Amino acid sequence: MQILLNGASHELKQSATVQALIEQQQLTDRRLAVEVNQTLVPRSQFAEHRLAEGDSVEIIHAVGGG
Repeated sequence: MQILLNGASHELKQSATVQALIEQQQLTDRRLAVEVNQTLVPRSQFAEHRLAEGDSVEIIHAVGGG
């Protein structure tokens, strides 16, 4: 299926979860936030939240500084 990932077209397996997308992008050990169709998905729901054809996903990385 096709989704928009940070504004670019991206191919995923049908019924992929947010967690599967994060693993595919090699972001499992990062502090991040995920929005699907402009709605924040809580980290506790990453494994259960299924993505659908045409979803718009934004992955935002937390960056520390000082």
